[in-house]
Amino acid sequence: MKSSFTRSVLVGMVLLALGSCSTPSTPPGTTEAAASYVSGDYKIGPEDVVEVIIWRNADLSKVVTVRPDGNISLPLVGDVRAVGMTAVDLAKDIKVRLKDYKNDPSVSVVVQQVNSYNVYVMGEVVKPGRFQLKSFTTALQAISLAGGFTQFAVKNKIFVLRKLPGSGTETRINVHYGDIISGADTAQNIVLIPGDTVVVPQ
Repeated sequence: MKSSFTRSVLVGMVLLALGSCSTPSTPPGTTEAAASYVSGDYKIGPEDVVEVIIWRNADLSKVVTVRPDGNISLPLVGDVRAVGMTAVDLAKDIKVRLKDYKNDPSVSVVVQQVNSYNVYVMGEVVKPGRFQLKSFTTALQAISLAGGFTQFAVKNKIFVLRKLPGSGTETRINVHYGDIISGADTAQNIVLIPGDTVVVPQ
């Protein structure tokens, strides 16, 4: 896996591509690079590394890791909630907090490292387990990362288990392999979110 990072002044961007090796059991079409994260869409998670840039104030600018409690610590303002925020929204929140100390501060946030995008692939795949991802990844791409199907996989009964935010419950999303590769219903090849579990039954 190869990653590249591009920084702009106002908007942080992480561009990372996923490549995979094609094998006989690997779903077709999964060797293409996945869509990249853009800070306007990506929501920061625990263990992500962010750079907070305060224009013309190096003492307040920091590179920090999001703690397990979801917060980051910054000079003057103390703890700031980062988990669930986009880079742009986090920058706006920090700017509001800094107004007590600075006149019209200019703040930007860059996501330097994406460490919280973890998914699980279980069941009849060659290499089941947890996968730390760096870019938006679909269900079939995750199966490809897990080495593809075993000979015992029931491909048309794949499903994704997803935890519903705030409820503690899980929902089951069916992923019909045949419909996806035939083009009948490509929407079933859903983009995974952190914490999703892809299950390939026997």
